Amino acid sequence: MEKRLLFLDLDGTLLNDQKEITALNRQALEQALERGHGVVIATGRPLKSAKDLAGRLGLDKPGCMMIASNGALLYDWEKNDTIYSCTTPISTVRKLFAEANRRNLHIQTYEGERVLVEPRCVGKELAWYCERIGMAHKVIADAATDVVQEPVKCLMIALDDQADLRAMQKWIGESLAQEADCFFSCKEYLEIVVKGMNKGNAVRRLCGLMGVDIANAVAVGDAANDLSMIRAAGIGVAMANGTEDVKAAADYITQNDNNHDGIAEVVEKFLHEKVK
Repeated sequence: MEKRLLFLDLDGTLLNDQKEITALNRQALEQALERGHGVVIATGRPLKSAKDLAGRLGLDKPGCMMIASNGALLYDWEKNDTIYSCTTPISTVRKLFAEANRRNLHIQTYEGERVLVEPRCVGKELAWYCERIGMAHKVIADAATDVVQEPVKCLMIALDDQADLRAMQKWIGESLAQEADCFFSCKEYLEIVVKGMNKGNAVRRLCGLMGVDIANAVAVGDAANDLSMIRAAGIGVAMANGTEDVKAAADYITQNDNNHDGIAEVVEKFLHEKVK
């Protein structure tokens, strides 16, 4: 078997509903690495959170790589370094904050290992997010003057009603079509990245950097922000618990969901032989 790269979304895919990896999934990924294949976390999470989680999952070793911030950043554990990043222009960030403020929507961006928010957005959304993601936050007076480093992404959060995020998604598509792409990573999160950044293009880019034919890429996910990589990979896999759109785009749908060792099923089906 030729070398394959296994691209794995985290929440709802590799992780169960308790945000843990099952023993059988962990064992299956160790076997895939021992057989000579590569394992790539592909997540919307910012780099710090993704790295922390990769360490806890044991996926911070040679043979492992990472796509963070929905494709805007690539990280190689063997090199222990970022091998690609694409940031969002500050001018775009300012437009997003201004419109979110006008609509009274929670919006945040990032600087290093911290979440950046204006005083208006210090509330339940921020507390909920930081607890889940394991990151600290910094309050800035005004994004128009205080965001000084181009971030990899912005994020809008609505815990109670997705309608406002849907409306914002429509506005971005109409008003910032040449500057930004946006998509949901879960029902509470609207992710905004620079135009052309998504998991699918990250899969293509990483396959090129690793010298692996994209036909040998296996991408697994469950949500809207996974659609591009499922379509890009030679083998696109939807989790049994995935959305209907994801299932419709996939070449294979797992029999087992994220709570019942679905990734072990994928490894056994598609990465069961050693690399020759």
